[in-house]
Amino acid sequence: MERETLDVDVLVVGGGPAGLAAAYRLARLNEERGGEPLMVAVLEKARAAGAHLLSGAVLDPSALSELMPDWKDRGAPLDVPVRDDRIYFLTARRALPFPVTPPPLRNHGHHVVSLNRVVKWLGEQVEAAGVDVFTGFSGTELLYEGDRVVGVRTGDRGIDRHGERKSAFEPGVDIRARVTVLADGVRGNLTKTLIGRFDLDAGRSPQSYAIGIKELWDVDPGRLAAGSVIHTMGHPLRFEEFGGGFIYALPAGRLAVGFVAGLDYRDPLFDPHVAFQRFKRHPLVANLLAGGQMVRYGAKALPEGGWHAIPRCHVDGALIVGDAAGFLNSMRLKGIHLAMRSGMHAADVAFGAVRANDVSARRLSEYARLVEEGPIRRELYPVRNVHQSFAGGLLPGLLFSGMSLLTGGWWFRDPMPSHAGHERTRRIEQYYRGAPPEPPGVPIDRALTFDRLTNVHYSGTRHDEDQPSHLLVADTDICRTRCIEEYRNPCTRFCPANVYEIVDADAGEGKRLQINASNCVHCKTCDIMDPYQIIDWVPPEGGGGPSYEGM
Repeated sequence: MERETLDVDVLVVGGGPAGLAAAYRLARLNEERGGEPLMVAVLEKARAAGAHLLSGAVLDPSALSELMPDWKDRGAPLDVPVRDDRIYFLTARRALPFPVTPPPLRNHGHHVVSLNRVVKWLGEQVEAAGVDVFTGFSGTELLYEGDRVVGVRTGDRGIDRHGERKSAFEPGVDIRARVTVLADGVRGNLTKTLIGRFDLDAGRSPQSYAIGIKELWDVDPGRLAAGSVIHTMGHPLRFEEFGGGFIYALPAGRLAVGFVAGLDYRDPLFDPHVAFQRFKRHPLVANLLAGGQMVRYGAKALPEGGWHAIPRCHVDGALIVGDAAGFLNSMRLKGIHLAMRSGMHAADVAFGAVRANDVSARRLSEYARLVEEGPIRRELYPVRNVHQSFAGGLLPGLLFSGMSLLTGGWWFRDPMPSHAGHERTRRIEQYYRGAPPEPPGVPIDRALTFDRLTNVHYSGTRHDEDQPSHLLVADTDICRTRCIEEYRNPCTRFCPANVYEIVDADAGEGKRLQINASNCVHCKTCDIMDPYQIIDWVPPEGGGGPSYEGM
């Protein structure tokens, strides 16, 4: 097949905080260092910059201030400074306030923001600096010469659900680059294949993940002052489950309400979406939302394994940054500033490597040195075992987290033993030791609580129905046979978008898996949490997915 080819010096795959920070830094280096400017391009799968991005979010502006010291004058949408921090332990009916806010959760000097709006603005700054940003194009495979990454191929367009070419078929483009910066997000499809090809996670701890589910609400502006930050733990989670809730107050009565659940739970019947609905029914939350209107919904996986789970992030011709690498501080509940800083480090290294005409792994290993010797390690190393400590339950996790403030994260075994989340889920007979109960539900009133399909409507998700499924299941027979018996099909519960359904097969042949790919909000939970690891998330035709306006 004849494909168009575009040659650039540095290709950034992913237009999130890490990718755009890298692109902006490269544009500034072009200006500051003189000489022949490097050609830089950004490839973003969403229809517009920021459309697929979702976070709480409380932003630590330290990296942004280093990247762009005049961000205030440029009108960065850092909506409101944090004015109040509160933490509660929830029982079924009560909210018990923490007497003291732990230092990692003190947000003085930080800002409550919409990550969607921040990244949209950052994308404008990047384009104004002379960088080409190609939106609506997904990177579907890496290009190699031997073992050197030499670019990315974008997805073909105009293929129907049967794999046949439509009349408007367009082949993907080969974008060849001297250095490719992978900023394709948590469980990114290109990063996943790169790690697998070169065993970049050898000797590292397995990555741990969580799923964050979030709604935006409009309520009476006087109900919670803008800049208020509330975190909760406890109800509706049991002591064996990791996670908690958050409420962040934006201007004009808009609340970001969300819930994070660790994707390493043991109960095969646990349902993060149901847990989120139960969280909203707690009096603390329900009273804040009473009479309000839910205006947007979304979900996203988070990499929470910490320092010991970060893979080697450099190979010949490529670097890995941001959530794709796992740069997130689960104790502070923050990763945006780390993502941006990693993008800046990658830009510095890529610029020097291209100018020196040496893009070998040895030259690009300078990136690892910058991470090791700079603020990223200083922040992540002391909390390297925090998420893992919750494997024994809430109380041991809280105890270790408190001790880590004094010990710098030391433990008798370092790294603390950990397992991939899907390996921790028990089979039905192992967990329940008898007949399992019906999975717990929650009353759906579409005023405070919502079913998955209603929530998907509020995510703005849009895919072309007539295209191949971007959710690849290697063996669907497992779903209708072993998985029904062993786990009772957890994909129907851990997916927050009703993508997976077990329905009656034709001609009375039992059950079958139905994949509603057009519902997918690109959270990657299925790729992470499937107990058989037979689900592979790949990008849909360019531009498809959620529209997280204001999220």
